[in-house]
Amino acid sequence: MEITGRLIQLLPDVEGDSPRGHWVRGGFVIETDGEYPRKVAFTAFGEERVAMAKNIPMGSPVQVTFNAESREFNERWYTDLRASRIQPFVPGQMPPAATGYAWAGAPAAPAPQFAAAPTVESNGEDDLPF
Repeated sequence: MEITGRLIQLLPDVEGDSPRGHWVRGGFVIETDGEYPRKVAFTAFGEERVAMAKNIPMGSPVQVTFNAESREFNERWYTDLRASRIQPFVPGQMPPAATGYAWAGAPAAPAPQFAAAPTVESNGEDDLPF
C-alpha cells in the first residue's frame, strides 16, 4: 500500500539484541493532505529503513510504501503500519518505479528493448468484412 503526506515528526529509535543479532526500530509520522488531514504513524525496522526517514527534511512531501499488520494480545487487537520505503514525493511527477529511480544508490534497471513490428506487404486488398 502507498500513501502520501508531509513528514511531521521522527519517533525515537529503539535498539536491542536478539539471538539473530542487533536490531533497530524507528518510526515517523506523516500528515495527509485534503479536506480532513490525518496523522499516520509508521514503524521502520532495520538501520537502512530507519535512515530513510532521517535523510528527508522535516515538512517535506513524502510517499510511503507500507504493510498493515494486526495482532492480538490479551483479547485486544493492535495494528502496526510497517514502512518498507519512504521517499520524497513531487506532485505530478511519475512514481519512482516508473521512472527507474532507485533508493539508496541502487542502479536502475535498464529500459526494456522492443523489437520492431513486422511489416506486411499489401496487395490492395484486406480481409475486413466492410
